[in-house]
Formats: sequence, structure tokens, C-alpha cells
Amino acid sequence: MEEKILFGYSGLFDTPDKIIEAAEKVADSKYVNYDVHTPYPVHGMDTAMKLKPSRLPYVALVVGISSMLAMLGFMYWITTTDYPVIVGGKPFFSFPAWVPVLFEVTVLSASIATVLAMIIVYFKFPNISHPLHDTDFMRAVTADKYGISIEIKDDENEEEVIAFLQSIGAYNVSAIYWSNEEATFKNTVLQPKFLSLLLIVIITVSGATYFTLNKLMFMVPFNWMREQDKNIPQELSTFFEDEFAMRNPVAGTISRGNMPYKYIGQPDIAGAELLNPLALSKENLELGKIKYDIYCSPCHGYFGEGDSRLKGQFPNPPTLHSAKAREWSDGRIFSVLTEGQNVMASYAHQLDRNERWAVILYIRALQRSLNAKESDL
Repeated sequence: MEEKILFGYSGLFDTPDKIIEAAEKVADSKYVNYDVHTPYPVHGMDTAMKLKPSRLPYVALVVGISSMLAMLGFMYWITTTDYPVIVGGKPFFSFPAWVPVLFEVTVLSASIATVLAMIIVYFKFPNISHPLHDTDFMRAVTADKYGISIEIKDDENEEEVIAFLQSIGAYNVSAIYWSNEEATFKNTVLQPKFLSLLLIVIITVSGATYFTLNKLMFMVPFNWMREQDKNIPQELSTFFEDEFAMRNPVAGTISRGNMPYKYIGQPDIAGAELLNPLALSKENLELGKIKYDIYCSPCHGYFGEGDSRLKGQFPNPPTLHSAKAREWSDGRIFSVLTEGQNVMASYAHQLDRNERWAVILYIRALQRSLNAKESDL
């Protein structure tokens, strides 16, 4: 008969108070390799066992900070060296815009590293077996009992361990034995069974992904979103006789909610005939300021002085405080916003009619702030 290898001894307790007292006595004894098992978390158990702080937070700290710094360097290199592009007047090194990405990378990497370290290093993955598994003791402590298990080392006396457990109030003291597989196990992931499992998982996931993206998406009904009744750019139309997919608007029609601008190419006439329909109110000025800061300030500056925020990436426009700009009527400025002028493009698609008039109200406020009359003081 094959000789069993002893792991240790276990004992049961009936109440949380008794297990707390027993844990304190074991912590004060000479036995170091022990554990306490309860069916639910018992408050104060970590103090009773005199447990040292876990080392997992250090893994999270090191990996999280390292990942954050690596991502910070990566984004810095992209935006300042590899592909420098100014977006909305932001500087190349725009740290506030990177904070959400840095936060997510830090949390995600620290979480994954903590789980992997716990499973692989502390739990000795892929070995998930333990002598206590599938024992009457474990069945009891996962139901309604409380227990302590003490691991026996070569230099420790079995009778002393049994007597000690009984002295602290444990009953049903029983021996726990290693299985042959557990006793001879070597902690390594390079095991045929584990590698075979990984290979099966890789083949299954890769095959399922290939089938989904290359076969399933072309089958009915999954191909309905792909094969739609529409024309893509440069594609001939089979519906119209001239084979043009993009159609010109029907003559004499106006799209809903949009009035045509009749002063195209006539800025002077627009300046003479157009009047600002918006009242000079706090709400309209706030709307104008918001739209001005978004669309106008990158070139004209926040105060309309022509001090571009694009750092030489685009020609600086003239100041909005010149005598010419101040003498222009609201309709003349509206024409520039609608059609553009010189290198300035039209903003008719970015700003609707009311938003353009609101921007003009705010421009007038800027002009008056830097060119105040004596009556304004």
C-alpha cells in the first residue's frame, strides 16, 4: 500500500467568538504555517491572526506607475515628434487632454497585473489543487462551521499539534494528507496538459474569429448591414438614367429649416441690407462668446486682436479692432462669416444663422471693450 504524505491537522469550532480566540492563540504560538477558514468574512480576523500587509498593492503600484509613464512618453512622442498636429489651438504637449487616457491605462494595467500576480505567483497557477480540497473539513467550514488548519513540518511533532488544537477548543481534529500528484507537483507552466489546453484555446478562439469576420458576416441575415441599398462615392447608380448617384437639388426647392442666402458674391449689398435680428441680451452674448472661442479665437485670438494661437501654423489675420472692422456693418461681417474672405473659409456649415449673428454681437462687445467711448466710462 502506498504511504500517504501528511500535510497537517485541522480542527473545527462552532462560533465566530471561539474561532477568533483560537486564531489569537495560534498566532501567539510557535506555529507559523497555519490558516483560518470561515464560511463568511469574520470581522477582526486579520488582526487576530496578526497578518502582515499583502504584497499585491506593491505589484499594482509598480505596474500602474510604469504603465502610466510609458503611455505618457508614448503620447508625448506621437504629438510632438512623430505626428505633431494642432487641434483647436491646443499645444503639442496637452497634458490635460491626456489625463483620461493615463488614468484608464494606469487602472487597467494595475488591475490586470494584480490578478495575474495573485493567480500565477501566489496561487501557483496552473496548479489549482490543495490537500484541503474535497475534504470533510472543507465541506464543514464552507457551510456553518469554523476551522483552523496547521501545516506539519519535518521538525514538528504530530502529537503536539493535535494536543495544541484540542487545548484551544477544537474538536473533530483530523489529519490532512497530500495526494501523490500534489506532493510531486513542480510549479511550472511548461506542462504538456497546460500547454495543450492553451493550444486548444488559441485554435478555438482564432477559428471562431476567422469564421465570424470572414464567413458569418457575409451570410444572411448578418450581411444586411453590409449590403445596403445605397451608393458609395464614385459608384454608378442603376436607378437613374444618367447613372449619377448624387443628385442636384430640384430647381426652386428649399431644404426644410434653411433659408437661402441671396447675397452670394455681394458683400457690400449684404452690408447695406442685412440687420442683426438678435437682441443684445446676456443669453445671446454668452452664445456668441462660446462660438467665438471655439471657431474664431484660434486665429483672431480671444480678444480679437489678431494674436493667433496657432503658433505660426496659419497666417495671422488682421485685428478686429481696426477702424475698418469697427466701421463695417453687422451685415458686412455676416457676409464674411457666411462666404469667407481671402484665406478665411466660410463658417456657414459650422455655425447656423442665429449663431453667426450671436458671434457678431460678441465681436461688437470686444470692439467696444477696447475702444470705449467717454460716455461708457
